[in-house]
Amino acid sequence: MSNTLHASKISDTPNAPAPSVAETIYESPFGPIFLRASDDALLELHFLGDACSQPSDSSDAPLHPILAETFCWLDEYFSGRQPDFAPPLQLDLTPFNCRVLEIASQVPFGETMTYGEIADLIAAERGLHKMSAQAVGSAMRKNPICLVIPCHRIIGAGGRLGGYNGNPLRKRQLLTHEGIDVSQLS
Repeated sequence: MSNTLHASKISDTPNAPAPSVAETIYESPFGPIFLRASDDALLELHFLGDACSQPSDSSDAPLHPILAETFCWLDEYFSGRQPDFAPPLQLDLTPFNCRVLEIASQVPFGETMTYGEIADLIAAERGLHKMSAQAVGSAMRKNPICLVIPCHRIIGAGGRLGGYNGNPLRKRQLLTHEGIDVSQLS
């Protein structure tokens, strides 16, 4: 599977038509998940209680094509498999944050990578001697599309679990769901 992240910004032009946005809730085994999409891409996906957005509508079977595709992705993920497709994504983030999330999106189902490993990859790409793992962690906290961009698979050095939108229990649940032994993660 190859996730392609598209960094873009919704127009600030005063005369531009307001983009059409749809919202819904997906009921997962680990709690309700809020989804928001434009006509072209998934904009937001997070467990309720992990972010401050509040849904304006919910539906069991979304008619919106991007949300319907995301429901299929989530169904496959929660059945224990890495989906071999992904809905189109739209991120309004800095190039650095997008690059961090792009690397995270390439970590396979059932595997992990450390914040430091991502920092080392980006440092090498930029010809730098070193980059801060904390900067990578900060970029991970800005991930608006969890699971599809699997920031839960990124852990700290030395077996530290690291954060996950302030909910380490859910991070443990997701890693366990993917067959990762979390008993050694602190």
